[in-house]
Amino acid sequence: MKTEKHILKFVFLTVVLFFFTTACQHDVSVQERALIKTTDFIRKEPIRFDLDAIKKRGKLIALTLNSSTSYFVYRGQPMGYEYELLKRFTNSIGVDLEIKIIPDVNAMFDLLNKGEGDVIACNLAITKNRLEHADFSDPYNFTRQVLVQRMPEGWETMNNKDIAKELIVTPIDLIGKKVYVNKSSSFFSRLENLQGEIGGDIDIVSVPGYIDTEKLIKKVSTGELDYTVADDNIAKLNATYYPNIDVSVQLSFPQQIAWATRKNSPNLLHAINEWFDSDRKKSVYAYIYNKYFKSSKEQWAKFNSEYSSLKGNRISDYDELLKEYSKLIGWDWRLLAAQMYQESKFKEDARSWAGAFGLMQFMPATAAMYGIDTSSTPEQHIRAAILYISWLNDFWQERVFDPDERMKFILASYNAGLGHVIDAMNIALNLGYDPQVWENNVAECILLKSSSEYYTSAMVKYGYCRGEEPYGYVQKIIEQYEHYKQVIS
Repeated sequence: MKTEKHILKFVFLTVVLFFFTTACQHDVSVQERALIKTTDFIRKEPIRFDLDAIKKRGKLIALTLNSSTSYFVYRGQPMGYEYELLKRFTNSIGVDLEIKIIPDVNAMFDLLNKGEGDVIACNLAITKNRLEHADFSDPYNFTRQVLVQRMPEGWETMNNKDIAKELIVTPIDLIGKKVYVNKSSSFFSRLENLQGEIGGDIDIVSVPGYIDTEKLIKKVSTGELDYTVADDNIAKLNATYYPNIDVSVQLSFPQQIAWATRKNSPNLLHAINEWFDSDRKKSVYAYIYNKYFKSSKEQWAKFNSEYSSLKGNRISDYDELLKEYSKLIGWDWRLLAAQMYQESKFKEDARSWAGAFGLMQFMPATAAMYGIDTSSTPEQHIRAAILYISWLNDFWQERVFDPDERMKFILASYNAGLGHVIDAMNIALNLGYDPQVWENNVAECILLKSSSEYYTSAMVKYGYCRGEEPYGYVQKIIEQYEHYKQVIS
């Protein structure tokens, strides 16, 4: 009999687990579930890689979430409160920023200590448990934990008194209620402590780490779950997206929000703290905060847009054309979208000071070669760009054998003209650089073409070039492409 009870209990738990997992699986891809471990923090000795090494590498790698405040892409442009702060910080220390989207906050700490990221920035609360695995910056924000619950059916026509009768109004009302949170979050430990304070048990249900706070809020709104917990700044913002949720019940004292770094990166931590101390005194700091947490109508529009990585999977109005035509040159359509964004910000009527026009910014002479003008359709502009890129590829494939490197030479040639990139390759050969590698090699040599010492030399045939333009052009497109790969399938 005892054995039968154990078997029944096991079967019941298996069914419950299967149901919950199935109900949640639309929130994250199969690949993400395979990569992300949803266990507690993994204890590892952190890799040694402090500020000097980061500067030498030339970039800081930030681990964050694809969320309405941390980081998202809207109409082709990377955005987010944490993203804008990170960009300002990396600019201050003279390095580039690389974003890595990690769906599971728990996994971020392991990746941080392995050296796959340098900082965690995702509205992260400082907790005792987290302090065992990372150091935290000085707090740049303070928040309280609040209960997220669904308004009663028909709330739109009810008065406040009747609505309150149907809702949890004090923490004591949570006794016996199921509340869904991530086990390694600050919410889980707060609920555990709250049980002692209210003198009763709360049914705290642990969810996988890849189901973040905003996904849980959505599940409450749609009726899949009854209760979850969130930081009040995130909860209030999401209440503008989901008007049928209530976020008025406070569950905690103020908590500190900060960035996390490895314990053996004191110089990076010091630089972050110095920067926060200086930057928070500037008006732009408050502007960035208000932009994401106070401008609710603007944020709601972005959140619900099909052009937002939060809700949709589109970059521009031209995605279908880019997908179709990119196949002709074997490029990822998102790379072509990144190039179009760099050229025109997806504006058909864009014009440059030099006379380039349209979505792909053709100069008049080149446009005439491919049969387009200002009256041509977007499809004709894209088709012309594909033909031009294909011609450039035919030239470079005999000279640059690696396709990823060749793509950079093509982009540089598209921007500056083929001749200037050939000159840069010749300079590279003469100076001992690798003529088949763009970054740190030919890219450095195209910068030299703005110096009379080089553009008047015998190895240069096409004269002066403002090398910063193709240098930055390639860099920005690759960076934009990496953003798109993170959040757009």
